[in-house]
Amino acid sequence: MNFHTPIERINTDSFKWDDLQRIFGASDVLPMWVADMDFPAPDSVVSALNSRVEHGVFGYTMQSDAYNQAIADWMKSRHGWSIDKEWIAFCPGVVPALSFIVQAFTEPGDKVAIQTPVYPPFYSVVTDHGRELVQNPLIEQDGYYTMDLEALEQSLDDRVKLFILCSPHNPVGRVWRREELEAVAKLCMERGILLVSDEIHADLVYEEGAHTPLANLSEQIKENCIICTAPSKTFNIAGLNTSNIIIPNDSIRRRFKKTLELYHVNSISTLGSAATQAAYTGGKAWLDEALAYMKANMEYVSEYLGEHIPEIKTRVPEATYLMWLDFRALQMSPDDLEQFLLKKAKIALNKGSAFGKDGEGFMRLNIACSRSLVEEAMKRLDQAVQKWRKEQQQHKQTV
Repeated sequence: MNFHTPIERINTDSFKWDDLQRIFGASDVLPMWVADMDFPAPDSVVSALNSRVEHGVFGYTMQSDAYNQAIADWMKSRHGWSIDKEWIAFCPGVVPALSFIVQAFTEPGDKVAIQTPVYPPFYSVVTDHGRELVQNPLIEQDGYYTMDLEALEQSLDDRVKLFILCSPHNPVGRVWRREELEAVAKLCMERGILLVSDEIHADLVYEEGAHTPLANLSEQIKENCIICTAPSKTFNIAGLNTSNIIIPNDSIRRRFKKTLELYHVNSISTLGSAATQAAYTGGKAWLDEALAYMKANMEYVSEYLGEHIPEIKTRVPEATYLMWLDFRALQMSPDDLEQFLLKKAKIALNKGSAFGKDGEGFMRLNIACSRSLVEEAMKRLDQAVQKWRKEQQQHKQTV
């Protein structure tokens, strides 16, 4: 697969490329923000979609045994996790699934715990439904994040009914170790708190076998958790609106499906089904190549910043294609930092403050694109920071 050649995405109704003016107030910036790739999907996916389109009929589609089997086989081969096909519930996306889960398993006034900084919808799926948010900030040391289990334990009172885990973690890029997951699960299960694990980035791990599905820790944990998965991030098919919510416990699964029925979420996407099966049965080689390419991009960014822009700190993440950049040395407010990047560097990144107060001073960079685009972004950032240095020096001389 040739990941080096940039693919033109302008005028394809791309949220990432075509909505810059509305989102950022500028259209002349490099879009390195929202988490989709600029790579074509695997050939197996494109071929399957072409075949399905040529058939010409796009009526209602069932969640077939072949669809479920493809998911089960992938979980076993990629993550060593044996699942029953009956555990799989289709949903149009992981974020809608989280919203349905909050509705199904909590009541207004209940509390839901999350670990911050974290993917912005983790906040809204809780507060939009009138539930109270419990924030358990991660501990950051030199760009590496760990769980604050002591603070988490203190925050889990009897009103907390749900704990939403991000595993691997977006935006800090951690792949939680088995002992970390076990500790969180123990705290929740001792208090009767249902565990929900968003594992949408599980396939985007750079050390083979490093990711542990939460439900694969023990029989007891398996019966008290919901695992949210999707092929969307892995194979760049987010626009096909397909996710798979894996729920081993029968009563929990029935309750979740009851909520889906309440909102008439009962039909899988025709093209999403075809793409998912093709991705999981024929996309392994493509994914392995993509991971190698993206890791090289991240190493390039890390080395470039260290050599040319030491004010900006980062680490190569353990998972995802998203880099968490620490701009705190520039001492700018979140809005000023965003404007600095848009106007001076001409690059569009995700504001760290959108991931919570703990994200202030940070920005999230998406490197799932051609190396030439990454190099151009670093060049622009370098030039902008050089000008900033000169301005700082001039300011000191006049004070």
